[in-house]
Amino acid sequence: MPDPGPPRPHHRTPHPVEPVTPRAPRELRRILFRQNWCDLVFLHWPADPFQVAGLLPPGTVPDLHNGRTYVGLVFFRMRDLAVAGTPAIPYFGSFDEVNVRLYSRDALGRRGVVFRSLECDRLVPVLLADASFRLPYRWSRIQSRWFDNRLLYRASRRGTSNAGARVWLAVDSAPMAPGPIEEFLTNRWGLHGHAYGRSYYLPNTHPEWSFRRCSLLGWDDSLIAAAGLNRPEEAPFSVLYAPGVPVRFGTPVPLPGT
Repeated sequence: MPDPGPPRPHHRTPHPVEPVTPRAPRELRRILFRQNWCDLVFLHWPADPFQVAGLLPPGTVPDLHNGRTYVGLVFFRMRDLAVAGTPAIPYFGSFDEVNVRLYSRDALGRRGVVFRSLECDRLVPVLLADASFRLPYRWSRIQSRWFDNRLLYRASRRGTSNAGARVWLAVDSAPMAPGPIEEFLTNRWGLHGHAYGRSYYLPNTHPEWSFRRCSLLGWDDSLIAAAGLNRPEEAPFSVLYAPGVPVRFGTPVPLPGT
């Protein structure tokens, strides 16, 4: 049999998917943004992978854990947003946020998240995020408050839409060790987006997560349906609370072939 020669370019072996790791798999070459994420609450539900696939940027596919993918509703306080090595931005650099996110990977095997919506109670960050990275920020009213060991978040989108979300959580001081699914959902070292005709990957780094035991007291949501997914009818299968981490974002990298 004749030697077929080297494989043609379109027969290249695809990159393996990166493992899920508690620390970022690569260093940032340059820091573009610095920020602190505080009092994070993660709610998750299973999602239809075919529905998710139609909502992701070109060059990405749903990331799966044991054959399933998920949609997350995440509440947190953004604090001390800063650009590169400059001081934190006063007033506009601190706000509350609620986002709907999906789980993605690209042709280079990098795992990430895709934001379907990001509620923010400061208008200026909404406008800047849309103009720079085309992230789907929405100007909303958000309240967050502690009542002893109970944490309440409430969000409602401004304008004609009545989309909103609420979570009411009791938080224990005892630590909680994450399992494989919690690690898959929270150890995400970049986001995938699409801006000005190109898909991109925006890497980030932060210390290892620490979680505390918590119990869900109440919840309500219409943001997931507003983001183009099926509205959850059941309680979330996963509920997590994390006190917070300092986060660094690098510069965006275009996805190959987009």
